[in-house]
Amino acid sequence: MVATPIGNLEDITLRAIRVLKEVDLIASEDTRKVKILLNHYGIEKPTVSFFEGNEERRTQELLKLLENGKHIALLSEAGTPTISDPGYRLVKAASERNIRIIPIPGPNAAITALSASGLPTDSFYFFGFLPPKGSKRKKRLEEISRCKGTIIIYESPQRLLRTLEELLQYCGNRKVSLARELTKLHEEFIRGELSEVIEKLKQKKIKGEITIVMEGLGWR
Repeated sequence: MVATPIGNLEDITLRAIRVLKEVDLIASEDTRKVKILLNHYGIEKPTVSFFEGNEERRTQELLKLLENGKHIALLSEAGTPTISDPGYRLVKAASERNIRIIPIPGPNAAITALSASGLPTDSFYFFGFLPPKGSKRKKRLEEISRCKGTIIIYESPQRLLRTLEELLQYCGNRKVSLARELTKLHEEFIRGELSEVIEKLKQKKIKGEITIVMEGLGWR
């Protein structure tokens, strides 16, 4: 399990580079993005896709290779594998078969955003992407409203405003820090109370993946 940069290609460990050079195969959520990384560091290795649509079939294929002694590097689209990423299914299956799993730590958007948020870091809850609609989304928002630790959520620019408005509705006017384009050229943090941040966003066009970091219940 090799953590890779979430933006800046320099954010990769020496160990990760060595491992990518040594493995027999690289499985990645987005092979196009991993090719950019591999080319940057002069690494020539075969790659296969491993994403939500093919993970069941691909898991069986990769398990057979692993049981035959092959070494495989599992990568996410960006950041740490299995965190809001279909790779966890392969890791679960490998652990059940007593196949050795080696984590190569590195970048993670949730922890990076939390560290620079200005909100408490001693206790936090990570929710990844919220369910898109219906009773599952309502249940998750109600769960978030009761959390006492800092809350971390991933969101797309298209759904960001809606999510913030629903957080305001369910949780009240809490402090929030939005991290956008982390480690990239246009990295940006938008901080304030939910109502303030919502008004700011109505006046600008947001691009890139966003990490929402919000204070928990009764923090103040």
